[in-house]
Amino acid sequence: MEEKLNFSLPDKKQKSSITNSIIIVLLVVLIVLSAANMALRPARDNKAPDGASYSLSAEQTKELAGKLSQRNLHIRAANLWQDYLTAGKLTDAERARTLFQIGTLLEKANQYDQAIEYFYRSEIAAESSELKPQINAHIRNCFEKLGKFSALRYELMDRTSIEGAPTAGAKIVAEIGAEKITEVDLDGFIENEIENQLEPMAAFMTPEQLGEQKKKMLEQYKNPQAKQQYLQMWLAQEVLYRQALEEELAEKPEAKKLIDNLTRGALSQLQMNKELASKINITETDVQTYYTANKDKFIDPAKASISHILLEDQQKANELFDRIKDGEDFGELAKQFSKDQSTKEKAGRIETETQEGSYVAGIGAYEELNKKIFAAGPAKVLDEPFKTEKGWEIVKVETITPERQKTLDEVSQQVISMLANQKRQDVQSSYIEQMMDKHKVIIHTSAFIGADQTGSQESAPQ
Repeated sequence: MEEKLNFSLPDKKQKSSITNSIIIVLLVVLIVLSAANMALRPARDNKAPDGASYSLSAEQTKELAGKLSQRNLHIRAANLWQDYLTAGKLTDAERARTLFQIGTLLEKANQYDQAIEYFYRSEIAAESSELKPQINAHIRNCFEKLGKFSALRYELMDRTSIEGAPTAGAKIVAEIGAEKITEVDLDGFIENEIENQLEPMAAFMTPEQLGEQKKKMLEQYKNPQAKQQYLQMWLAQEVLYRQALEEELAEKPEAKKLIDNLTRGALSQLQMNKELASKINITETDVQTYYTANKDKFIDPAKASISHILLEDQQKANELFDRIKDGEDFGELAKQFSKDQSTKEKAGRIETETQEGSYVAGIGAYEELNKKIFAAGPAKVLDEPFKTEKGWEIVKVETITPERQKTLDEVSQQVISMLANQKRQDVQSSYIEQMMDKHKVIIHTSAFIGADQTGSQESAPQ
């Protein structure tokens, strides 16, 4: 009889049976955990990315936002107001008020650029006579806090202009090919330049102090001529830069070397500024103390405004001088006889004031004449004509402004600068020494002994 093949499995051993039991238990546990995870998922899915629950009603969201705002949690409150915008069915007026609310919260959180955006959004959402003056005030404050004074000026011009008037600052002041440079662009270039100049001081000045200094520096560009001069300088640099890019100058070895050196210098200065900022803290008390102790450094000298008649020779000068003493009008004689074309039509009046102990405005550096002016007093003609390189001068003192002590408000930025320079030296010296030690710098002073000295020492008789 043929032997049948046996396809049955062999009997399992006891050990295998135990292993299978463990696997089954583990599978059951895994299934239970998965079910629990599935049950919990909807609750998690109802969470916003920042952790706020969307399950709150619109009114509850509004209430919570108000509570967070009262606790000075401005960013969290702003986020909830944004949820309120999406959750509630709002009218345009309600949307405008909500956007305004978000803007004020961002402003309180010092997020001034974002706050300005939301104030603009509020205006776009709905026109509101109630919100308009508040938005104007908040936008002004945000631009001031950002130090964007040029942008603020144009913003105010736009807000006070007649409806339909051209946008402030849109006037074109220059063109480079198809590119147009507007007034706004030019003011931005100037502001950026001033910020770069202030960078070394920014490390130890408060934002308020920095803003005040920036305002004062911007004053010099209120004159259209000063703006034009800056524009010409900027354009010259810009066209040279563009030409350098066109010729791929940046890829040349000498350019890379120069750029590398400039980068090293800039980074080392920024590192030092960082150290200065952490070590130098100039308080209002420091400023007051320094000012009080150094008041003599902040004196505004006496000033005089004068008029003059410039004549070619002494004889003519003496003749006119006698006519003035006899009562003839100084200004009329100046218009008739003065050789100074820039002042004769103004009755001889020199616009720039003369400071005591300095040169005489419109005439020159004459110490003796300066002394006579301040000795004469106001509304007086000097007792005789005075000889200069240009000819003979008959001088009348119009007004005298006496010397005065400048107030702390006037010189606060100057005091800060002087204090900072004083403290900077100590901090720099200490920090450089610390960095030298950290990076194990050794200076071999013997290497700088002159070759002639070394030679003479070596050849010295034994």
